[in-house]
Amino acid sequence: MNTLTIGQVARQTGVGVDTLRYYEREGLVEEPPRRESGYRQYPEEVVKRIHFIKRAQELGFSLKEIAELFALRVDPTTPSREVKRRAEAKLADIERKIGELLRMKRALEQITHLCTGQGPISECPILDVLDQ
Repeated sequence: MNTLTIGQVARQTGVGVDTLRYYEREGLVEEPPRRESGYRQYPEEVVKRIHFIKRAQELGFSLKEIAELFALRVDPTTPSREVKRRAEAKLADIERKIGELLRMKRALEQITHLCTGQGPISECPILDVLDQ
Protein backbone atom coordinates (compact mmCIF):
# COMPACT_ATOMS: atom_id res chain seq x y z
CA MET A 1 0.00 0.00 0.00
CA ASN A 2 1.38 3.38 -1.02
CA THR A 3 1.29 6.22 1.45
CA LEU A 4 1.25 9.93 0.86
CA THR A 5 2.75 12.84 2.74
CA ILE A 6 0.51 15.64 3.92
CA GLY A 7 1.87 17.83 1.12
CA GLN A 8 1.05 15.21 -1.52
CA VAL A 9 -2.49 14.85 -0.19
CA ALA A 10 -2.89 18.62 -0.17
CA ARG A 11 -1.74 18.92 -3.80
CA GLN A 12 -3.93 16.05 -5.01
CA THR A 13 -7.05 17.38 -3.29
CA GLY A 14 -6.54 21.12 -3.64
CA VAL A 15 -6.84 21.80 0.09
CA GLY A 16 -4.21 23.32 2.31
CA VAL A 17 -2.08 21.46 4.79
CA ASP A 18 -3.74 23.38 7.62
CA THR A 19 -7.14 22.27 6.32
CA LEU A 20 -6.02 18.63 6.42
CA ARG A 21 -4.86 19.05 9.99
CA TYR A 22 -8.18 20.69 10.83
CA TYR A 23 -10.08 17.76 9.29
CA GLU A 24 -8.03 15.45 11.50
CA ARG A 25 -8.84 17.44 14.62
CA GLU A 26 -12.55 17.43 13.71
CA GLY A 27 -12.51 13.67 13.12
CA LEU A 28 -13.35 13.87 9.41
CA VAL A 29 -10.03 12.28 8.49
CA GLU A 30 -8.32 9.73 10.68
CA GLU A 31 -5.00 10.82 12.05
CA PRO A 32 -2.52 8.73 10.09
CA PRO A 33 0.42 6.84 11.53
CA ARG A 34 3.74 8.62 11.47
CA ARG A 35 7.12 7.59 10.19
CA GLU A 36 10.02 7.53 12.58
CA SER A 37 10.85 10.99 11.26
CA GLY A 38 7.46 12.21 12.50
CA TYR A 39 5.96 12.72 9.04
CA ARG A 40 2.36 11.65 8.55
CA GLN A 41 1.77 8.65 6.26
CA TYR A 42 -1.67 9.02 4.70
CA PRO A 43 -3.27 6.08 2.92
CA GLU A 44 -4.25 6.78 -0.68
CA GLU A 45 -7.97 6.44 0.25
CA VAL A 46 -7.79 9.76 2.13
CA VAL A 47 -7.79 11.56 -1.23
CA LYS A 48 -11.21 10.10 -2.05
CA ARG A 49 -12.50 11.06 1.41
CA ILE A 50 -11.36 14.66 1.05
CA HIS A 51 -12.94 14.88 -2.40
CA PHE A 52 -16.19 13.71 -0.78
CA ILE A 53 -15.85 16.43 1.87
CA LYS A 54 -15.24 19.11 -0.75
CA ARG A 55 -18.18 18.01 -2.93
CA ALA A 56 -20.49 17.91 0.08
CA GLN A 57 -19.35 21.40 1.11
CA GLU A 58 -20.05 22.67 -2.41
CA LEU A 59 -23.61 21.41 -1.96
CA GLY A 60 -23.95 23.37 1.27
CA PHE A 61 -23.33 20.68 3.87
CA SER A 62 -21.49 21.81 6.99
CA LEU A 63 -18.56 19.83 8.35
CA LYS A 64 -20.81 18.58 11.15
CA GLU A 65 -23.35 17.35 8.62
CA ILE A 66 -20.58 15.72 6.57
CA ALA A 67 -19.37 13.88 9.67
CA GLU A 68 -22.93 12.64 10.17
CA LEU A 69 -23.02 11.41 6.56
CA PHE A 70 -19.76 9.53 7.14
CA ALA A 71 -21.26 7.96 10.27
CA LEU A 72 -24.30 6.84 8.28
CA ARG A 73 -22.08 5.36 5.60
CA VAL A 74 -20.14 3.10 7.96
CA ASP A 75 -23.31 1.56 9.39
CA PRO A 76 -24.52 -1.03 6.86
CA THR A 77 -27.96 -1.07 8.48
CA THR A 78 -28.60 2.58 7.67
CA PRO A 79 -31.41 2.83 5.12
CA SER A 80 -30.76 5.02 2.10
CA ARG A 81 -33.87 7.03 2.97
CA GLU A 82 -31.91 8.51 5.89
CA VAL A 83 -29.34 9.97 3.50
CA LYS A 84 -32.14 11.17 1.23
CA ARG A 85 -33.89 12.81 4.18
CA ARG A 86 -30.75 14.76 5.01
CA ALA A 87 -30.28 15.83 1.40
CA GLU A 88 -33.91 16.98 1.25
CA ALA A 89 -33.47 18.92 4.49
CA LYS A 90 -30.41 20.64 3.01
CA LEU A 91 -32.38 21.45 -0.12
CA ALA A 92 -35.19 23.00 1.96
CA ASP A 93 -32.61 25.03 3.88
CA ILE A 94 -31.11 26.32 0.63
CA GLU A 95 -34.56 27.21 -0.71
CA ARG A 96 -35.28 29.14 2.51
CA LYS A 97 -31.99 31.04 2.15
CA ILE A 98 -32.75 31.85 -1.48
CA GLY A 99 -36.10 33.29 -0.37
CA GLU A 100 -34.36 35.45 2.24
CA LEU A 101 -31.82 36.67 -0.33
CA LEU A 102 -34.58 37.54 -2.80
CA ARG A 103 -36.42 39.56 -0.12
CA MET A 104 -33.17 41.40 0.67
CA LYS A 105 -32.59 42.06 -3.03
CA ARG A 106 -36.08 43.51 -3.52
CA ALA A 107 -35.70 45.74 -0.47
CA LEU A 108 -32.33 47.02 -1.65
CA GLU A 109 -33.69 47.65 -5.15
CA GLN A 110 -36.51 49.74 -3.65
CA ILE A 111 -34.27 51.89 -1.49
CA THR A 112 -31.55 52.38 -4.12
CA HIS A 113 -34.20 53.80 -6.47
CA LEU A 114 -34.91 56.47 -3.84
CA CYS A 115 -31.45 57.96 -4.25
CA THR A 116 -30.30 59.90 -7.30
CA GLY A 117 -26.70 59.90 -6.15
CA GLN A 118 -26.74 63.69 -6.25
CA GLY A 119 -26.46 66.13 -3.37
CA PRO A 120 -24.92 65.95 0.08
CA ILE A 121 -24.91 62.76 2.09
CA SER A 122 -27.07 64.43 4.73
CA GLU A 123 -29.93 64.25 2.22
CA CYS A 124 -29.40 60.59 1.25
CA PRO A 125 -32.77 58.84 1.39
CA ILE A 126 -31.09 55.42 1.69
CA LEU A 127 -29.55 56.41 5.02
CA ASP A 128 -32.87 57.83 6.14
CA VAL A 129 -34.61 54.52 5.40
CA LEU A 130 -31.93 52.61 7.32
CA ASP A 131 -32.39 54.97 10.29
CA GLN A 132 -36.09 54.08 10.55
